[in-house]
Amino acid sequence: MPDARAAGPFSRWERSVARRYLFAKRKNGGVALIAIISFCAVMLAVFALITVMSVMNGFRAELLGRILGFNGHLYAQSPLINGPDRETVIRRIKAAPGVIQATPMVEAQAMVIGPTQVTGAIVRGVSTADLRRTRIIADNIKKGSMAGFGQGEYGGDIVLIGDRMAQSLGVQPGDAISLISPSGSATAFGSGTQEKSYIVGGIFSVGMSQFDEAFVYMPLEQAQLFFGRDTSVDYVEIKVDDPDKATAYKHDVEVASGPGALVTDWVDKNHSYFTALQVERKVMRLILFCIVAIATLNIISSLVMLVKNKGKDIAILRTMGASQGAVLRIFIMAGASIGVAGTLCGLALGALFCTYITPIQNFVEWATGTSVFNADVYMLSHIPAKIDWTEVGGIVAISALMSILATLPPALRASRLDPVEALRYE
Repeated sequence: MPDARAAGPFSRWERSVARRYLFAKRKNGGVALIAIISFCAVMLAVFALITVMSVMNGFRAELLGRILGFNGHLYAQSPLINGPDRETVIRRIKAAPGVIQATPMVEAQAMVIGPTQVTGAIVRGVSTADLRRTRIIADNIKKGSMAGFGQGEYGGDIVLIGDRMAQSLGVQPGDAISLISPSGSATAFGSGTQEKSYIVGGIFSVGMSQFDEAFVYMPLEQAQLFFGRDTSVDYVEIKVDDPDKATAYKHDVEVASGPGALVTDWVDKNHSYFTALQVERKVMRLILFCIVAIATLNIISSLVMLVKNKGKDIAILRTMGASQGAVLRIFIMAGASIGVAGTLCGLALGALFCTYITPIQNFVEWATGTSVFNADVYMLSHIPAKIDWTEVGGIVAISALMSILATLPPALRASRLDPVEALRYE
């Protein structure tokens, strides 16, 4: 053995001794089996943490992207919006900082009757030009097209519906559906119901069941007529260049909307929903970090056994000149190598799983013949996963740190072992 007193910390001889202790056979006092179990525990814990957090990040990104693509970022209501100067107000809103789209809209509930089913729906009345600028609808028409939408008297009778609603009603493009509104035009005896047949021009799919099964798009003039709005609209839906800054843009939109304006943002509209997601994410991260901590505790048991089995060897090293610090570092390296190796393998396994999660889902569904991700329950048609490398770096760093800290108690015990007491009964 090289002169232990001359060698520096974490020198080659310390690393070689740590490696030999770690991989020694059980009959020679090694703990290879326990080390393998500790390695697998850390690897699976890190893999689970990376996978779960990436899937939750993917859920949030997908839901946020589709909700904000389908709905507006700001909603403006004002007496001037339904006045004679509506177009002037709309132009002022479009000229406000950050605004990229402002859509006057009628939105109301109706009953939809198809050949095989009756269902409730939310009907949105928008102009043809505004609907074409709503890319999540215009770019995701799976059947039929927008041809004829908005053409004809009072906008015509062509409507667009979601694919899940079309499936439920049993209709295809070109088929007729009937809409019943509980708030039709005013009569001498009050507001009466309104029923009218429309032609399905196109079927869209945005990938979220709550939208694909519940929404009908109708030309704005036709919606005003059908729901008895005359020439008024319910609100102006506004989209901005950065949804995260919607609250900051709210004041400018209020000023542009005129006196008495009420402007709300998507955070207000979906506050409880996204707050629940955020709380769930934090709690899940805490639980999974506890699992990582429990996995690293296995390293303690493996090192305690190693120190017990190698008591004679430790005493010989001390009598040959190895310092307490050298023994401490040897056992820290032996234990930390288990945790760090498990962490890196868990990182690789988690990254691969998240990268190929859709093919894995498809294979499992093909092999089992069942749907493992029901869109009716989870609102998305596939399992999303978005790897946040900053978060992954934090996971790897914390796991490695926990692995190193777990080695300290048994390593300190080994460094303080009295050579005389260790060799007395040998």
